[in-house]
Amino acid sequence: MDTFKGKSILITGGTGSFGKKMVRHILKAGQAKRVIVFSRDELKQYEMGNAPDIQGRKEMRFFIGDVRDRDRLAMAMRDVDIVIHAAALKHVPVAEYNPFEFVATNIMGAENVVQAALTTGVDRVIALSTDKAANPINLYGATKLASDKIFVAGNNLAGSRGTRFSVVRYGNVVGSRGSVIPFFQKLIDEGTDHLPITDDRMTRFWITLDQGIDFVINSLKRMYGGEIFIPKIPSMRITDLANAMAPDLPHKIIGIRPGEKLHEIMITSDDARNTTEVEGGYIIKPAMTYWEGSEEVMNVGTPVAENFLYSSDTNTEWASKEDLLKMIKSNPDV
Repeated sequence: MDTFKGKSILITGGTGSFGKKMVRHILKAGQAKRVIVFSRDELKQYEMGNAPDIQGRKEMRFFIGDVRDRDRLAMAMRDVDIVIHAAALKHVPVAEYNPFEFVATNIMGAENVVQAALTTGVDRVIALSTDKAANPINLYGATKLASDKIFVAGNNLAGSRGTRFSVVRYGNVVGSRGSVIPFFQKLIDEGTDHLPITDDRMTRFWITLDQGIDFVINSLKRMYGGEIFIPKIPSMRITDLANAMAPDLPHKIIGIRPGEKLHEIMITSDDARNTTEVEGGYIIKPAMTYWEGSEEVMNVGTPVAENFLYSSDTNTEWASKEDLLKMIKSNPDV
């Protein structure tokens, strides 16, 4: 059975890279009752609504609004079954210089999504997170950690209402706006004589948009409420990435940017005690259980080792040059 069959789905940040791809996936399946794009940029909504594969689709709705506005969210969520929360401010250095804006969107916005979903009786809410939320050292990561906690705790607030909240956490998305791959590609296209590298030891997790879409949908199918779902994805050194994209260009070390990490973590050793390994990924189970004592649910997966750490530098899976080029090719926006 299709996850979205007969359902009304709202996607916050629906005109972003993830949102646009998710909307097209849902429309292609052709079984959703409504697909609502909730975002604050009217130009992006206009352009998306006039795309040849979206224009005229009777399921589509476009709703101008900001996650900072709880009343507007509640209005948009009327008769909605599923909310996918993708709206966020995401640029690490920008967050360091504009902390209040990131708090307002990423933390207060998360609270507003939870409250609006509870008020309107949404069935399931799944929020997109980031590897930067685990052991955060930058403000962006800290706001996303707070957001994750808010969504997990939303299950406790739901009570008998039945609304359930879960989180999906993954790494850098190949080709997403603001990521290093389109930045490098732009420099290469402009004829640069070198590629800037912040630190030659740096590693990152990588996932394609299609993989992210599939993982979110699978997480929606299996969620009970309170879980943080994490996919098994490959790591790559930034220098290897640069060499794959431009093997003949030298590198120039420019230093780590404000708030940047050498390596990213998706599961901390402190979270290991609540983490199980499942096919294709991991689940961090909530410390406070919202599952009415169901042994079947509690025992999903195999517990990881007590000192388990899922970090981009100690990952057991690494992307090769060929893997990266294949990922880039799969994303026509790069």
